[in-house]
Amino acid sequence: MPTARTGVRRQESGVRSLALSPCIGRPACALLVLLAAVFASSAVTATASDSAQSLDETVRGIEARYRSVRTLRVAFTQTYQWGGSTRVESGTAYFARGGLMRWDYTEPQSKLVVSDGKRLWLYIPEAKQVTRSTMKTNEDARVPFPLLVSHFDLHRIFSKIEWAGNALKADPGNRVLRGIPKRGYQEEYSEVLMEVTPSLDIRRLVVFYPDRSVMEFKFDDIKENVALASRLFTFAPPAGTEVIDQ
Repeated sequence: MPTARTGVRRQESGVRSLALSPCIGRPACALLVLLAAVFASSAVTATASDSAQSLDETVRGIEARYRSVRTLRVAFTQTYQWGGSTRVESGTAYFARGGLMRWDYTEPQSKLVVSDGKRLWLYIPEAKQVTRSTMKTNEDARVPFPLLVSHFDLHRIFSKIEWAGNALKADPGNRVLRGIPKRGYQEEYSEVLMEVTPSLDIRRLVVFYPDRSVMEFKFDDIKENVALASRLFTFAPPAGTEVIDQ
């Protein structure tokens, strides 16, 4: 049977528990999930009124698009940089309404993150250990992502949304936006950059933190409104697994 212990705050080796706790569990956390984009080339030459109109139309279009999404399946690459170190992980992620999510990591090692909307499980088979926490209190960077298939309102999240120009080396035809945190959140993150395709698929999310660390999520093979089995969003610790409650 699984063994359990409580009151232990653990940080998985190589994966930062990002300082996002003030917004975890709030609708505003959707800010880390989906933003919108710029006309990278035309933004430079457009007039102020044209730029403002294009920006507003783009934001409204993306918000409307993702409000119609019920489920998502994506291939992801997660990169964390801090100081001179870089860690890259990849796998497949699944999201559904109700705060449901599943991250199946396959590289460089097997790892699983599952949420049923109330609890979050982080399971590392090699260590025979699972960390269990609530969605409201967890500081994990992945927690806001299920909100992308729920309510999505960029202006409730950021104090300012602007064209980001060449802040990211985006693929040809893709767009980039910058989101500036609202007052009270500047100590949690500095800015968020988002790269989206002309069809409004989110390809990349980059979060910059005050300690100069950067977390990037890149998405490929995005499938919307696919049938997802309910078992994907449940987890039972295997026999012999140590359970750590946070």
